[in-house]
Amino acid sequence: MPTETETEIVTRLRAAGCVFAEDEAALLLETGAADGELEVLVERRVAGEPLEQVLGWAEFAGLRIRVLPGVFVPRRRTEFLAAEAARLATVAGRARLPVVVDLCCGAGAIGAAIADAAGPLQLVAADLDPVAVQAARLNLEPIGGLVCEGDLYDALPAVLRGRIDVLAVNAPYVPSDAIAMMPPEARDHEARLALDGGGDGLDVHRRVAASARSWLAPGGALLIETSVRQAPVAVAFFEAGGLDARILHDDDADATVVVGVRGADRA
Repeated sequence: MPTETETEIVTRLRAAGCVFAEDEAALLLETGAADGELEVLVERRVAGEPLEQVLGWAEFAGLRIRVLPGVFVPRRRTEFLAAEAARLATVAGRARLPVVVDLCCGAGAIGAAIADAAGPLQLVAADLDPVAVQAARLNLEPIGGLVCEGDLYDALPAVLRGRIDVLAVNAPYVPSDAIAMMPPEARDHEARLALDGGGDGLDVHRRVAASARSWLAPGGALLIETSVRQAPVAVAFFEAGGLDARILHDDDADATVVVGVRGADRA
C-alpha cells in the first residue's frame, strides 16, 4: 500500500473524532514508519488508543516520556505538582543530596521532571502495575533512578524510612462511579488501578498520608494531586497523619495539589 498523504490521514483522524487531527497526523508521519507500520499506527489511533501510547511517548515538562500500551499517560496538569516538587527538592539540596520518591509513578514522568529541574538527587520510584514499572525503568534508570514494583511503601527500600525529602504522588483520584464517564481513551486504554480511587476517589490518598510521616525526613514534604472538591478532605487526613498541610492551585493548568510537611517531632 502506498504511503498515505498527510491530508488523507487528517481526514481519517477527523472522522474518528480527533480534535487536533492535523497535529496528530504530523506526529504520526514524523515517526518515519514504513508504509505498513504507519497504517498500523493510524489504525490504532482511529480505534481510540491514546496518541501517546501509539507514538510511544508523551510530552511532559519539556521531556519526552516513554509510554507503553496500557500505561497511564501523564497529564499536562501534573506538571504543576512536578514543578513544586522540584522546587522543594532544590531547597533540600542546598544542605545535602536530596532524596526524592515518585510513588504511584506510572511511567515515571514526575520523577524525570524533578530530576531534570532540580539537579543531582537520589531518585526512587515505585508502582504496583508491572507494565508501568517497565516503562518507568526505561525513563528513569538512564538518569540513575531506582524503580521498584509493589504496593505503595511496601515497594520502597527500608533504608529510605525517615530520609525522604520529597514524596511526590499522583495516585488515582477518580471516584469508582465516575470511571464510566471518563473519556474512552483513558477508560478503555489505561490500567484501571491508575484511575480508580475508590468510593470518594481518595482511598489511596488516605493510605499514603497515614504512613507518610514515618518515611519523610524532618522538614520533608508529601505532595499529592487531587481535585478542588477533594482537597479539603485530603487536608484533614494529612493533618491526622501528623503533617502540616496546605492546598496549592494553578488556574491555568486547572491543577490542585495538597502539600503536607513533616514538622518538628511532637512530644
